[in-house]
Amino acid sequence: MTTDKTGIRNLVQICYAKGLRNVILSPGSRSAPLIIAFNRYPGINCIILNDERSAAFFALGMAQQGRVPVALVSTSGSAVLNYAPAIAEAYYQQVPLLILTADRPKEWIDQAEGQSVRQKGIFDNYIKASFELPQEINDPDDQWFSDRIVSEAFIKSITGRMGPVHINIPFREPLYRTGRFTSPTFKVIEIETIISKLPDLTSKKLAEEWNSFSKIMILTGMLQPDQKLNELIKGVSSLGDVVTLTETTSNLHADNFFPCIDRVIGSVTPDEEKRFAPGLLITFGNQVISKMVKSFLRKNRPKAHWHIDVSGTAPDSFQSLTKIIPVTPIEFFSSIYKNLEKKEGDYRLIWQERDSRNELRHQDYLAKVKYSDLWVFDKILRHIPEGSNLQLANSTPVRYAQLFRPFKRLIYNSNRGTSGIEGCTSTAAGAAYESKIPVTLIIGDIAFLYDSNGLWNKQLPENLRIIIINNSGGGIFRFIPGPSDVQELEEFFETAHTLTGEHIVRNFDIPYFSCDEPDQLQNCLNSLYQDHGKAAVLEIRTPAEVSAETLKSYFKYLKQD
Repeated sequence: MTTDKTGIRNLVQICYAKGLRNVILSPGSRSAPLIIAFNRYPGINCIILNDERSAAFFALGMAQQGRVPVALVSTSGSAVLNYAPAIAEAYYQQVPLLILTADRPKEWIDQAEGQSVRQKGIFDNYIKASFELPQEINDPDDQWFSDRIVSEAFIKSITGRMGPVHINIPFREPLYRTGRFTSPTFKVIEIETIISKLPDLTSKKLAEEWNSFSKIMILTGMLQPDQKLNELIKGVSSLGDVVTLTETTSNLHADNFFPCIDRVIGSVTPDEEKRFAPGLLITFGNQVISKMVKSFLRKNRPKAHWHIDVSGTAPDSFQSLTKIIPVTPIEFFSSIYKNLEKKEGDYRLIWQERDSRNELRHQDYLAKVKYSDLWVFDKILRHIPEGSNLQLANSTPVRYAQLFRPFKRLIYNSNRGTSGIEGCTSTAAGAAYESKIPVTLIIGDIAFLYDSNGLWNKQLPENLRIIIINNSGGGIFRFIPGPSDVQELEEFFETAHTLTGEHIVRNFDIPYFSCDEPDQLQNCLNSLYQDHGKAAVLEIRTPAEVSAETLKSYFKYLKQD
């Protein structure tokens, strides 16, 4: 028994044939045909989440880890709009989602009908493609058209730069009618995977240009772990005057990389800038977190900037873009590696000396620092289990993490596509559900409160641990230039408060631990990571003003002669 709507029965079968296995549903009446068809199809896992915004971020977390599309199903009206923040994040993070929104019949839009808004093309600014299925299947051409759209949408979500795709589906009543039907004939359109390659002449030309520069910087953005790419960049970085800057979310690790960008850039004086600036900048991956390196490179623009992206698109983030190379980073570095020269120079040595000096200062500062956000981060990062996935919420947690060398094997993720605070808990929950490995979310109090419905989830995985750093407001505004200097800081920017997450967490019957003093933290971390048979939360209270001053003093300490 399934829905009587032929187009929807075909949609489900096509999605399954193309590899869809997970569907996140939210309650609603207009979406009943989709809910019935997906829930009754063998092999498809349906998860029901009541809050559409949380549901969308949960799907984002799953697709972020699995790198295959996860479907979202919503009813009509304002429910659809709640998907928007997660869809925007998925678009800029290049995460594949299939968004299926039930809609009122076309003739009833803008006719004062309940739960109706203009849904066609509603996400057009931040999706890869938008479609609308035929309102009814009246002849074979309608079915052919509907089936073709489903295949095309799925293909769009996974080819080139992955991303979200939207299909709007208007339904006429009745919505709940079911029956037994013979399997309709449907066609699945496939796409072959083609790997773009650099022609030999182009590869040699690029290598010659590379070899003409004496100061080369590789700057990596947000990436999923890739051991082959890691080894390639490690080899290229050993060739000579090459400086490779990575971030936690780059998920690239080697002794000859520089993973703490802000620690070096933050200590460079105006007189030293030209020595640290590159002649050739090579970038790949998604967004870069470090605001310091962005400002540094915009002020000290390289002579050439190459961006590697298989889609052939690139943002001119540093106002110096000269070349877009439309292949994968693996193809690019594999192709030119054999023609690169090993050159002697002092560019990497300059970075090594400053990085080593600042690592010593970093350790020295931590040894005598007061109880603060920085002190807490040092202790947390040492305690997270090896092999975990670390989800870093916006906005201070992901920035603090950049100050510490990755000294254990972790996978780092963060919603840095649009860098919003909404949905961080829900994303981490989805990541934990999909990955099955230990997942720790480090999140600030404002971001946690903003996504408290992320805990309203019967599927909340037991491998999820959440650490709330509660400094009674938006701590970032105390140390970034601008808001920290105005009288509106506490009320309008920091949104100071006296709330805790305790009653929210306990309301969902989740183990809760709290820490207010430095001598409590070790025991609290031990308790957090015990086997509770369910997710668990630790809230750490930290002093906002002390934390801000500690971080400002930290950068002054690194910079002093």
